[in-house]
Formats: sequence, C-alpha cells, structure tokens
Amino acid sequence: MSELSIPKTQTAAIVRKQGGPVEFDDNYPVPQAGENEVLVKVLYTGVCQSDLHTKAGTATGADGLPITNIKLPHVGGHEGVGRVVALGPNMSPDETLHQGTLVGVRFASRVCHECEYCVSGREQHCQKATNHLHHEDGSFQQYCVLDTKYLTLLPQDIDPKVAGPALCAGVTAYKAVRNADVKEGEWLAVIGAGVQLTIETVQYGLAMGAQVIGVDAGAEKQRFIESLGAKFLDFTKCRDLVDEVRKITAGGTHAVVVTSGHPRAFQKLADMIRIGGSLCMVGIPPGDAHLDIPIATIVIRGLKIQGNLVGSLKETLEAVDLVRLGKVKPHVQVRPFRDLPQVYEMLEKGDIPGRIVLQL
Repeated sequence: MSELSIPKTQTAAIVRKQGGPVEFDDNYPVPQAGENEVLVKVLYTGVCQSDLHTKAGTATGADGLPITNIKLPHVGGHEGVGRVVALGPNMSPDETLHQGTLVGVRFASRVCHECEYCVSGREQHCQKATNHLHHEDGSFQQYCVLDTKYLTLLPQDIDPKVAGPALCAGVTAYKAVRNADVKEGEWLAVIGAGVQLTIETVQYGLAMGAQVIGVDAGAEKQRFIESLGAKFLDFTKCRDLVDEVRKITAGGTHAVVVTSGHPRAFQKLADMIRIGGSLCMVGIPPGDAHLDIPIATIVIRGLKIQGNLVGSLKETLEAVDLVRLGKVKPHVQVRPFRDLPQVYEMLEKGDIPGRIVLQL
C-alpha cells in the first residue's frame, strides 16, 4: 500500500464515556506517524476482559479503586496485529522495518527506557509508561500509530489471526507459569480455567512440561480443558475442592495460578499447595479483596506468593514464539469487527471458550 492510498478517516469502535455503549465512528481521523513512529493497518485484534472492564469503568487500579483517568473517547484493543503502511518523517525503510512489516499492538505503548524497571527488563512496571487501554488509542480501529523505540516486531511467518492473543493473554499466562516456578512433571492448578486467559495458562503450563489441573465450572469448559490434555475439576460439583486437588496430586499441587477475578477464587488456596509451593495471581478482584492466608502459614510452609502483570517485550516475543512453533495453539474464533458489542456481552456472561479475534 502506498502512503498516498492511506485514507484520512477510518472506522473505530469508540466509547464516549465509561459505562456507555460501543459506537462505530466511520469518520474517525487516521493518525499520522510522527518522528520515531510508524502507522499500522490493523488486520486482526483480540478482545480482552480488560477492554470490557475499562469500557464499563470497573477496571481496578493498584489502590483497589476503579480506573477512571482514561482518554475519551476511549478506543480499546491491545491484542492487535497489523502491517506497517507508513514510516515517520525521520525514518527510512530497512531490512527489519518497512512497508508490510508485521507488528503487534500490545498493552504497553511507550516506556521511558531509563528507569530501574526498564533497564532490568521489567519495563511493564515503568512508572512513566503509557498504554493502549488508558492513554492511547488501541487496535479497535483500522489504523494505529506505534512507537518504533518500543515496537513489537512479530515473526513474519506467523499466522496473524493467532498472534494477537499471545500479546496479552498469552504473555500474561506465560509469565504467570514462569513466576510460579513450576518444573517439568510437577503439578500446576489453574483457577478459573475456562475463561480466555486461563485457557492460555493451561496451554503454556502444558508446553513447559507441567501436569495441569483446570478448575472451573460447566460441561463445555470441561470438554475444552480436557481436549488440551489437562485434568478438570468442576468446583460446583466438588464437595471439597482442596481435598480433590490434594488427591489428584498426591499431597498438593506445586503451584497455583489464579486467573479468575472473582474474590471467591482466592479462598483456601494455601491448603492445596505443597510445602515450598508457589501462588501466582493474575486476576484482579474488584474492590478491597484480600487473601485469606495466615502469615504463619506462609512462613512455616515456605510458600512463595507472586503478583503477575503482563510481561516485558522480551517475554512477549518468547510467548509468541511458542505459538509460532505450534507448542501453544490459541483457540480463536474470528468474527467481524462490528461484532464487538456482542463479544462484550458474551464476555460478561462467561460464554466464550477460547479467544475471540475480530477481523478489521
């Protein structure tokens, strides 16, 4: 595509105020690439629970309160895959970056590159970072501007339909399993295993050689989890979930990853973990939710507790590479872009096994 063929306006899914509906604006301006930026034509984008919660005004910050300081109108989307169509005015094409290069639109959009987190490979915690959920327009639009100093260059031979989910759900799952420090042959329990993020966690756990138990509810989710090669426990049918986990694992799981954001998912977790085991939390419950683990239990049993916030660019590309190699196979349903409101409704009901990917 030549730069002359880039339109002035585009279709974008916008939310004018948090809690309001999704509207499709067919005259939304196409941004121009500035210095050290590229303009990308978005091909596909995943739909994340974080998009839904930000739209609704229920996404929770580190203080436990809803995140309300977002750019309006809000254009979400941070699992996007697209091709470069224009370079910034100070840039020239090279072998790595040129028109047609396949790139990703991730949660993080820009970082400072100088703080202790950036220089140690933990730039997702950069306090000066901006992102495509709260500060900049994301991939729920046909064209998106990206910073070349923090650009996600994807493997050029990867299927763009399956690459998007690896940029958020995938890397979060990958990082959670790594943080849980589960070894090959050890047991990993995934709490909330039927929702989108946890499907990825089950797969990355299996790809890293763990024996995995998925915990959720419903026959469809059971079939889906078991089809991946994991065991399944329906918590609504277990007289004692902890006892069932301990029976399957002969004494307790080596690690637990909690991907659910429901407060009840965080109850009695220590009782199902072996001595010296790990608890890695991904889901964020709304409000002032707390773990119910006594400090004495943590100390005496040597438990390791870890929070998990997405991943670095390096970790993202590692997660993507497992998809490219076929060791992790995202289960995606491709739907038209204008189905986004219906997809949000499905997410609210928990009716989606796998990941919805929208085609723009």
